[in-house]
Amino acid sequence: MSGHHLAQLNVGTLKAPLDSPALADFVALLDPVNALADASPGFVWRFRSEGTDDATSERFFGDDLILNLSVWESVEALWEFTYRSDHLDALRRRREWMVPMTGRFLVLWWIPAGHVPTLAEAGERLDLLREKGPTEHAFDFRTRFPAPA
Repeated sequence: MSGHHLAQLNVGTLKAPLDSPALADFVALLDPVNALADASPGFVWRFRSEGTDDATSERFFGDDLILNLSVWESVEALWEFTYRSDHLDALRRRREWMVPMTGRFLVLWWIPAGHVPTLAEAGERLDLLREKGPTEHAFDFRTRFPAPA
């Protein structure tokens, strides 16, 4: 172990209000997908809006942007959850619920184990990735960097 964990932020723009019929399937999947993440090997932590079990009421990055901020033991653990679990079924349907993003909407970065990333920190990492492309300080699944030694 390197003493580091992987933080990830992804944002998305909803096509409709969360309480609209158009997003009913998305909302219905929130609890099961979050429970799946929580129980997944390598899961460490995820951001929850105050008084809720998810982050859907948080609008830190804009009125129409929802977010997911979580921490994992490794890139591989996050990859397994994202692409090799039932989460993939929800991911495949994202275009039903989200406006296609033209820029980067996901960022990964290493944090010391035990550190809890803030939304401001996550936003800075996403901005860094958007400005400079993948670096050891902000990267994506396609261009990965190892955890610090």
